[in-house]
Amino acid sequence: MTGPVRVELTEAQSSRASRTYWDSAAGEYLAEHGEFLGDDRFIWCPEGVDEEHAQLLGPVRGRRVLEVGCGAAQCARWLTKQGANVVAFDISVEQLRLARQLDARTGTSVRTVAADATALPYKNATFDIVCSAFGALPFVADAGVALGEIGRTLKPGGLLVFSVTHPIRWALPDDPTPAGLRITHSYFDRTPYVEVDDAGTPVYVEHHRTTGDWIRELTSAGFVIDDLLEPEWPAGHDLVWGGWGPARGRLVPGTAIWSAHKA
Repeated sequence: MTGPVRVELTEAQSSRASRTYWDSAAGEYLAEHGEFLGDDRFIWCPEGVDEEHAQLLGPVRGRRVLEVGCGAAQCARWLTKQGANVVAFDISVEQLRLARQLDARTGTSVRTVAADATALPYKNATFDIVCSAFGALPFVADAGVALGEIGRTLKPGGLLVFSVTHPIRWALPDDPTPAGLRITHSYFDRTPYVEVDDAGTPVYVEHHRTTGDWIRELTSAGFVIDDLLEPEWPAGHDLVWGGWGPARGRLVPGTAIWSAHKA
């Protein structure tokens, strides 16, 4: 594996990179973060925003809900326990295999399929709510296509809530210590972050969008933006997760949680 690069990727290249990475890293990711995420909790971000208390989705009992980029389906499992009618998808078959293991461990099963966020296998106006905790949207080349697909499957007035890396984080190094509190990259450079293997094949990608980009993508896809939550780092929370941590998290936001509804 070589170091990260900044290079443009097509949608197909981005999909292959995401599938490759998450199929290979799913087990390691769950081992590292599983205790914090839980098997059947809905944690929005490393800051620890918990849907049980935040209620960003409102009442979910009896509602049809889609989780985008579900990973091992922890969030979907929590929603199922609250009485929601949930389906979930992920691009990684290995993530969904782990989801089956968590289903067995918790006794709560989630309906999941392998799919790409840019081509959802669901009918128009199917869901009341679509949600995503760092799933799919940071990894697609064209967020407008993915948001258009989400909008297509939502009922009129349906709710979309999703969390992504806060755009300002892209200007900072991936360093959670005080040394990471410096600007090292242009906020306005949208060139994606890519990791490649020894043959030069992309095996991981994240795409950067500014706050204004997200506003334009959402409104162009037919959404009305209701809120943008930028969670503050909570006192006593000592978790370090990649570039997230208390030293930096108390001064600059690490996560953006967008809430919008279909016009």
